Order: sequence, then structure tokens, then C-alpha cells
Amino acid sequence: MDKAILYSERQRFKQWWLWLILLGVNGLFLFGVFKQVIGGQQFGDKPMSNAGLLIATGLTFALTILFVNFRLDTTIKKDGIYVRFFPFHLQFKHYTWDKLTKSYVRQYAPISEYGGWGLRLGLSGKGAAYNVSGNKGLQLEFTDNKKLLIGTNKPDELMETLNKIGQLKQ
Repeated sequence: MDKAILYSERQRFKQWWLWLILLGVNGLFLFGVFKQVIGGQQFGDKPMSNAGLLIATGLTFALTILFVNFRLDTTIKKDGIYVRFFPFHLQFKHYTWDKLTKSYVRQYAPISEYGGWGLRLGLSGKGAAYNVSGNKGLQLEFTDNKKLLIGTNKPDELMETLNKIGQLKQ
């Protein structure tokens, strides 16, 4: 089988408001640690223990590091589509062309159709979605009637690749 990569895309969460929230929460907890643990003054009207404050600060840092590492990798080869939403998928999931009845690029409404961005499991017949930003994606429909939407920031290039290899099925 030909393993040459015909299309490849890596996406990360880049929404400014998400990073503003994460950095703001981290900054607030760091300020609390410096004020209470290092400075010896209570932080807030009902301060938590020093250990609790350190644990909460560590958890917010861990959450931020998790978001830094989130990424959606999509690769198309002659034998199918490979997708991985790291760190949820440590290995690529491989979808062969013979298991697909449809594969096309479409515009979608992330919030109303899937409840937002990320690893989304649709409950309303829309199927699952892997997306990190935007409102365009590769819609896959399988022979067992399941559906999967993979977000993309390069819809034209993706559609051109599918068309070139004869796998643009609408």
C-alpha cells in the first residue's frame, strides 16, 4: 500500500479568550501563593489552607499544560484518513475508504450542532466531532450509518486532495 502523505494538518487551540482565562486564573492563584504562603498574609476573606492553595495552583497549571498539549492531527493517504486528538488518542485512528459512504467538506455550527469545540460526542444524530477552532470540517459518513466530523482550517486544500484521489463523496 502506498503510504505517501497526500494531506496533513495539525491544529491547536489558539482562541485568545481561552488563553486569557487560563492565564488569568493561573495569575490569580500565583498571586495568592505569593501573598499567603510566601508573604504570610491571608488571601481572601475565607482563605483556604496553604496546602489547599498550593494544590489548587498546581491543578490550574496542570490544566493549562493540558491545553497547551491538545492537538488535532489529520492525515490523508491513499489507504484512508488518519486522525488523532492528542492526548485522548495516543495513536492515530485509521478510517479506510471502503468503510465510508460519504466524505466531503462542509460548514457547520460548532455550538448548536456539537456543543462547542474539542472531542465532542453528538447525541442528536450528528455523530461525533473532533474540532479545535473554526466552523469548517471533513464530514465522514460510514457504512454502519455512524458520522464523524473532523475540523479543518484548510478546507480548500482538503477538498482538493479528496477530489484528486477520487474520494470526494457527497
